[in-house]
Amino acid sequence: MLKIESGLWLLAIVYVFSTPLCMAAQDEVTADQVVTAIESTFGVTPGERRNHIKGTCALGEFVGSPEAAAYSRSAMFSGKPIPVIARLSLAGGNPKAPDTAKSPRGLALEFKLPGNNLQHMTMLNTPIFGAMQARTFLDLMIATKPDPATGKPDPEKIKAFKATHPDNLAQAEYLAKNNPPASYSSSSFGGIHTFKFINRDNKTTLVRWQFVPQDGEKRLSDDELKSSPPNFLEQALINRTKQGPVHWDMMVSIGEPGDPEDNPTLAWPESRKQIKAGTLTISSALPQKGAECEKINFDPLVMGDGIEPSNDPILLFRSPAYAISFSKRLGGL
Repeated sequence: MLKIESGLWLLAIVYVFSTPLCMAAQDEVTADQVVTAIESTFGVTPGERRNHIKGTCALGEFVGSPEAAAYSRSAMFSGKPIPVIARLSLAGGNPKAPDTAKSPRGLALEFKLPGNNLQHMTMLNTPIFGAMQARTFLDLMIATKPDPATGKPDPEKIKAFKATHPDNLAQAEYLAKNNPPASYSSSSFGGIHTFKFINRDNKTTLVRWQFVPQDGEKRLSDDELKSSPPNFLEQALINRTKQGPVHWDMMVSIGEPGDPEDNPTLAWPESRKQIKAGTLTISSALPQKGAECEKINFDPLVMGDGIEPSNDPILLFRSPAYAISFSKRLGGL
């Protein structure tokens, strides 16, 4: 397997999802095409994830707020502790990617709701996403496939990709200007997409959410970026949880008419009303091998009553691609 270096070509390969049913207007890009392209670019580690392969498991709970319960009837916001299985990760399919790479970090959550129901959330540490259509993922993989002679992508292909895919630029610029987090515990994670909260009166409210660390946000300095070892995020989180629980506040922005609903590359205005919807607490972290998060398929369309997806094409296409990747790794492929 060719070793993949970090760089701008990696910026958008965070969630790679499409389906023929919904992608007809986007050159019929399929989930299988995109997953296969990722495998071609990164190689395959049998039995492992195709994307966000390098990760850490964690356990904790979530307690929702009464204010959020006014907008959503989800059991998440009952005020009672909800058990949570979490996975924190780096983007990409290279298991040896350095923790200093200027690529996105991910936070995936599985909330174990009453009645054996589940709620999934899969988030990134960037305020916007790097694609508004699945074609962008496929073209990115094609452009960034390493040349066998050099082991690196062709700079001209990357240049051409950036020139023809403006939907990738905002996230790429954000990652280029902001150093990676010094610890998972000091990073915010956003839902990227627009979702729908449904309350007990069946009123629908468009929302976007972000999990903000109570430890405060901290990024690597330029000197730390150069001197930090390639593997420090996992142990830093394990050490932090041994000192005490780690908390993130779930902040929910309330949408207004005209806010982008189906384009995750566009941010909502900062002036939008925000509510504190609850607090996520992580009490322990551990290597993912054999841990609870390892076998979970964090499909973002797994939702309990009271939360629904928007018509965001990227959000809808993630599910079939997750399914393909999941079935391959369960089969040891």
